[in-house]
Amino acid sequence: MRVLLSLTLLALCLASPVHAADKPVGAHAADIAPIEKVVEQFKAAIIARDGNTLANLFLQNHDSWLSVADEAKWEKVKALNPQAPKVFPSSWKKFSKFIQDAKVPVEERFYNVRIDTNGAVASVWFDFDFLVDDKVTNRGSESWQMVRSEDGWKISSMLFSIGD
Repeated sequence: MRVLLSLTLLALCLASPVHAADKPVGAHAADIAPIEKVVEQFKAAIIARDGNTLANLFLQNHDSWLSVADEAKWEKVKALNPQAPKVFPSSWKKFSKFIQDAKVPVEERFYNVRIDTNGAVASVWFDFDFLVDDKVTNRGSESWQMVRSEDGWKISSMLFSIGD
């Protein structure tokens, strides 16, 4: 009887869907709104071509920024330049300047935003379309690592894929 009960419980556990929490519960749920505010400020600063506001969303003394070509894009790039790197670094400083100096409309649209935090550090993951002059120039997935600094939530590093 115990074996049957144990097997039944095991089968129920295995058959139940497992979902990651959409938002942290408890003490850290309150951190979601300030992180979402950074996400909204980031999007608004790009549209406004406000490089200064954009720059202030980043941890000032740290700069980890990598872009990675997805497989389809990588094949196209390699066909044009076999020596081109698949992963290349940049910086929030260069991005802020690019946004500030843009002569045409620029926008980044975010989809499926997911935030995870313990109150001191956070991870933000989303899918995106990046538009220049109302045309999608890149789409992929983006990940931010964030820290809660003395001045509030700041982006400490960014990774994103480059795709069509």
